[in-house]
Amino acid sequence: MARTVNCRKYGKELPGLPAPPYPGAKGQEIFETVSLQAWQEWLAQQTMLINEKQLSLVDPQAREYLQQEMEKFLSNEAHDVAEGYVPPED
Repeated sequence: MARTVNCRKYGKELPGLPAPPYPGAKGQEIFETVSLQAWQEWLAQQTMLINEKQLSLVDPQAREYLQQEMEKFLSNEAHDVAEGYVPPED
């Protein structure tokens, strides 16, 4: 049976990540509070931000910016989006 978490983005029980997405306390927190669906959506959002804003992950400021945007995204706060992007209709 798949592991479930009470997803902080969606506010309901959903399948969780198979493992923490990265090491340390932050990775463990995400593992315990973020669903697989929300994490996959964040990865797509992160990719758009990296491409649109031409971010270099070698740059500590770019990594800090992405960390802040991840927190906003996963907490349903206002966050940056790629300019001109129109999400597909369901």
